Amino acid sequence: MSRIANNPVALPSGVEVKLDGQRITIKGGKGSLEMDVHADVEVRQEDGTLRFAAKDSSKQARALSGTTRALVNNMVKGVSTGFERRLQLQGVGYRAQAQGKKLNLQLGFSHPVEYLIPDGITAETPSQTEIVVTGMDNQLVGQVSAEIRAFRPPEPYKGKGVRYTDERVRRKEAKKK
Repeated sequence: MSRIANNPVALPSGVEVKLDGQRITIKGGKGSLEMDVHADVEVRQEDGTLRFAAKDSSKQARALSGTTRALVNNMVKGVSTGFERRLQLQGVGYRAQAQGKKLNLQLGFSHPVEYLIPDGITAETPSQTEIVVTGMDNQLVGQVSAEIRAFRPPEPYKGKGVRYTDERVRRKEAKKK
């Protein structure tokens, strides 16, 4: 039984929800997001909250109701406050610079790496070794952050590379003679 689906999603002020069959559209201060709800999940709007339930008692329907509730909750958070991931560059000469929809990275390669930022995402560089990825779609913010990190993931010997600010890199001891 999904306990997550039993918790209602509270709608903060300024967030509008429109249910059109199996399509849910959420509008807020940051923009609007929409999603198709699976046919096995029932969505009801009751006085400032959204409730989710499985249409039948199958295992898949119960699981999907909890997943749908979590996704819609992320959509509500995204259009009201947004999501943010912070990345940190560690290494001599490692730099990042945001220029409009491009992110220029110097990561110790013989060439600079240019990353094109998708629509709906903004990337800022408060310092040369810090990148802040923000947006209203949690999945897209995480995907962009993972793609930037994948250019040079942190290595275990010196710790050089691109890492999340809250990430702990396990360090290895160097080989001894």
